[in-house]
Amino acid sequence: MSNADSRRKFIKQLGSTAALFTGGTMGVMAMDEEKIHHLKPEKRYMSNDKIRVAGIGMGIMGFGDMRAALKVPGVEIAGVCDLYTGHLDRAKELWGQDLYTTRDFRELLQRKDIDAVIIATPDHWHDHISIAAMKAGKHVYCEKPMVQHLDEGHAVIKTQKETGKVMIVGSQGVSSITLAEAKRRIKAGDIGEINLVEAVNDRFSSNGAWQYAIPLDASPETVDWDAFLGDAPKRPFDPTRFFRWRNYKDYGTGVAGDLFIHLISAVHHAIDSNGPTRVFSSGQLSYWKDGRDVPDVLAAIMDYPKTDNHGAFQMQLRVNFADGSGGSNRTRIVGSEGVIEWGGNKFTLKKQKLPKAAELGGYDSYLHFSEKQRAEYVKWYNTTHSADDRKAFAPEEIKYAAPVGYDERVDHFANFFQAIRTNGTVVEDPTFGLRAAGPALASNLSYEKGKIVNWDPVNMKLIK
Repeated sequence: MSNADSRRKFIKQLGSTAALFTGGTMGVMAMDEEKIHHLKPEKRYMSNDKIRVAGIGMGIMGFGDMRAALKVPGVEIAGVCDLYTGHLDRAKELWGQDLYTTRDFRELLQRKDIDAVIIATPDHWHDHISIAAMKAGKHVYCEKPMVQHLDEGHAVIKTQKETGKVMIVGSQGVSSITLAEAKRRIKAGDIGEINLVEAVNDRFSSNGAWQYAIPLDASPETVDWDAFLGDAPKRPFDPTRFFRWRNYKDYGTGVAGDLFIHLISAVHHAIDSNGPTRVFSSGQLSYWKDGRDVPDVLAAIMDYPKTDNHGAFQMQLRVNFADGSGGSNRTRIVGSEGVIEWGGNKFTLKKQKLPKAAELGGYDSYLHFSEKQRAEYVKWYNTTHSADDRKAFAPEEIKYAAPVGYDERVDHFANFFQAIRTNGTVVEDPTFGLRAAGPALASNLSYEKGKIVNWDPVNMKLIK
């Protein structure tokens, strides 16, 4: 007897259990027609009480952040600070020759006509300027990561609590309407119990690999090099280090601080997590061997403990700056009954629940039983499991997307300014910021030391 004949005879013999096979691992279910849900942003932009904001650090992120901030009604620019005169000139070209500009952020903080500042400097200045700004009475929007080193975070949290100023960290994805919907679906139990998270931010461009353009007039006359160094090691003027600072651990936090942290922040917000307890990472400098001292390929594994908000799971992260497939930015939260995958202000929910009696495997595993054993097993199975236990669940796929042109960064600023006006809360306060920065910076530490790093996500400190 051929395998095909054996299979037909066996399925016929099963009788009432045949439906289980067609709905289980051996069957192919017809998928419902694709449903795309177009999400709408909340109308939460308040224009009363004008807010005057200044930018500190006017590179790529500084200009991008300021443009987004000014899209929120009732917000106007009050000045900018940067250490390169060309950036100051560009700010005046965009926002008027009368715009207040300075190279010294302390002069900007002394101005009474400034309510809030956007800090988009190199990472090693984040804690210093954030603390100084709040003590000067300014509200703070600080780009991620909130701090460059793990021991700096608690001072920022303490200052925010003492001054009462609003501070938000700039992982803007946590304010996305698509992430809000994904969070709602996860909380509703649509994917069951979370057991794995996979998050990737790969790139395939020189700009994506931090090879930013260096202006031809870069010199000690146009750049305040000593101010840039701050508490970093002293060295002669180097325009590459100034304009491509992310490539050096003296000023930046590598791919973990730049990109892991976006992935971590989104997951933490989506499932209300404080963070992992164990972090291990490994990587190498693979392609961009241009003098940088941080890896261009990094992978990490993070163990998240069971909490009141979620079960225990593992998160796997990766960044690759020479991804020949063209790059990818995606996060998959995998559960026992489905998966949510997001990236680019859209996400897909796939639901596929196993029958309660899922221990009955596919037909191939029974072809090797004798006819007598097959008959006895089917009889036992039918008397042990009810029809409801054997019920198959059809897989379901639903897609969600923000409208074309939606900018999550504008919503992030809207949250910031609304909190200023109402003395309210922000989605990414300093405590959230440190709980996101902690695992990212621990990844760097693990990479450097070649060992597992233990992290206390509640008290936000290394465990030695």
